[in-house]
Amino acid sequence: MLDARLHAFRDDLADSTLKGKVEAAHFTQGMPAQINVAVASVHKRPDEHSMQLTQGLFGDICQVFERRDGWAWVQFLQDGYVGYVRETSLGELSSTLRTHRVANVSTWHFSKSDLKAQPATTLYLNSEVAVSEVHGSYANLAEGGAIFAGHLRVISDYENDFVSVAERFLHTPYYWGGKTRAGIDCSGLVQVSLHACGIKAPRDSDMQENALGTLVNDHKNLQRGDFVFWPGHVGIMQSATQMIHSNGHFMMVTSEPLVNAIARSEKLISSVRRLSVNRPIPAAK
Repeated sequence: MLDARLHAFRDDLADSTLKGKVEAAHFTQGMPAQINVAVASVHKRPDEHSMQLTQGLFGDICQVFERRDGWAWVQFLQDGYVGYVRETSLGELSSTLRTHRVANVSTWHFSKSDLKAQPATTLYLNSEVAVSEVHGSYANLAEGGAIFAGHLRVISDYENDFVSVAERFLHTPYYWGGKTRAGIDCSGLVQVSLHACGIKAPRDSDMQENALGTLVNDHKNLQRGDFVFWPGHVGIMQSATQMIHSNGHFMMVTSEPLVNAIARSEKLISSVRRLSVNRPIPAAK
């Protein structure tokens, strides 16, 4: 059976590419659109009070299958996730090539290249923008406004240590479905950190457990960068004994000994997985 989190289908409507795979009253071809706000909350249903599943970031591209009553039913290109966003969060797909991504955990999008300029809005790590020119310390954007150039990287220039990226989120509040410095959940921390290193990862922890790396059978010899999974939870090892994770116990991203998390959990570890990546993961200092 297809996972509805990753395939756009309902009883009344489905993605036309799923014809013959699912039953639906109608099929439709998705139309491309782009997130044009800093953060778009992605809900399970077209209702502001419905559970937030994930978030779309500025510049994210999605396929829109339905627009109704101020809501859009979409599927994101970056990770395939399906959900509902406010229609006001969407803009037309820009014909301007996105050249840079935000490399700091967050940055200010100023109305012009001046640190005192207003209004200013926040953009977050991995948001993608089109830089038209760099003027002094600021990058002017094709979509208008400016960002401090030191907070941007060329879109193909990736980090080389996803654990260090995750560590920048220490003390960030826990937020179900969150993917930013303002609030993030456990699997969001994994996905965002890997994304910054050019490594694709699914959105939810169960998907990550099935997709990332290879199984580690020797739990007594863990390494920096190993992922430790519990049912519904994931953490990232910073060393053989220390783990960073966004968790509901402290309601923030914390670093703690793995043994403490094990002792506190009512669930047993379900698996440990290790990536084999071309980029070396530096040892903890």
